[in-house]
Amino acid sequence: MTTTTPRARRPLPLLTPEQIAGLKPELAEVIEYRKSGLSLNHIVGCPLDCGYCVRHLFGNFELKTPRALMTDAAAVELLTGHRYFRPHRTPIQIFNRATDPMLPVVKPHTFNTLRLLDEQGLTNHVLIITRWRVDPEDCAVLNGFRNIRLTVLVTHSGIDHSGIEPVDSAIAAASLQTLHRHAERYRTVLYWRPIVPGLNDTDDHIQRALELSKHADATVFTGLFFRDEIARYYADHDLPMPYEDTARRKIMPEESERRILAAFRRPDDQGEPYGPLFRKTSCGVAFAHKVADYNGHYGVRELCDICPVAQLGLCRDAWQAPSLQEATEQARALGATGNVEVNNRAIIVEGLNEPPRYFLQHGFGYQVHDRDKPHRHRQHGRADIGWPAPQ
Repeated sequence: MTTTTPRARRPLPLLTPEQIAGLKPELAEVIEYRKSGLSLNHIVGCPLDCGYCVRHLFGNFELKTPRALMTDAAAVELLTGHRYFRPHRTPIQIFNRATDPMLPVVKPHTFNTLRLLDEQGLTNHVLIITRWRVDPEDCAVLNGFRNIRLTVLVTHSGIDHSGIEPVDSAIAAASLQTLHRHAERYRTVLYWRPIVPGLNDTDDHIQRALELSKHADATVFTGLFFRDEIARYYADHDLPMPYEDTARRKIMPEESERRILAAFRRPDDQGEPYGPLFRKTSCGVAFAHKVADYNGHYGVRELCDICPVAQLGLCRDAWQAPSLQEATEQARALGATGNVEVNNRAIIVEGLNEPPRYFLQHGFGYQVHDRDKPHRHRQHGRADIGWPAPQ
């Protein structure tokens, strides 16, 4: 199979050094390590105006017209030469922070970046996340990559409030179905988010998501990332505040999760009590590709109570705690302080921010937690809002 060449478009103009210097420093840094992988973002700017977008955090929300910080080739070289990049192991995300990868002017860069990675023979997981239009011609391009382990996650919220979600969710629904219908080499995930109580978690919303899940290899549901910057945007635009407080982690209340699981629950005669439904992105991606979860969530066993039996077996067989000596040596080399602990859920460290923790996590296939930011039982690394007070 050969890679299909998309319709030619003129590359996006490059920002000048002066323009780049005017960006928020985090936005000018094109590589960021997130839990789902090294995130490559050399295109900035998006016109979709989703009220809850993380672009608020980077001072990028008012930049509507996509522009390039560097060429695709330079960006890929920067990525593969990054200190945290490991060929065939480190998961990668493309354009998930500052634009949508399937916007017409961005899409050629998305495809070219994927091609440059694929031509190196890399078999890393590569994730692209979109809520925009995908047509059969796009699917032909996506099917042409032979080496990378590609997943397209389609964000669908079902939110009807135009001030919060100006993009009609029917666009994402149609893209999801098109992607799933034409998939050969890539996988499709329904990314059902952000779920907000009273806004898009009604019985009708849940049933709509249940129907859409039939057009995906896996479904991942998650809550709202409600930081101070996003709360200010809501207040400035007279949008209904979803919560009284903001939080560092995503907010996914216990009651919303309970209702979702009740709706997805089905007779457990196929070893899939809830179908291909997952709480974590990497779990859904791993299931879609029939491999073990690269984030090692198997140690957090209450996460696994909805997982298909076959997937549990894959994750169990791959999950192995490192020795305390090995974990300590690698954590210390990255700057960890204090005692390192290895228990049956995670490696516990001090003094490491998220990038080195994720580097360890993806290297060991085992959870790595910050002792100062504990994960509460059953909250799965979510905010405390909407859950009983920790004892």
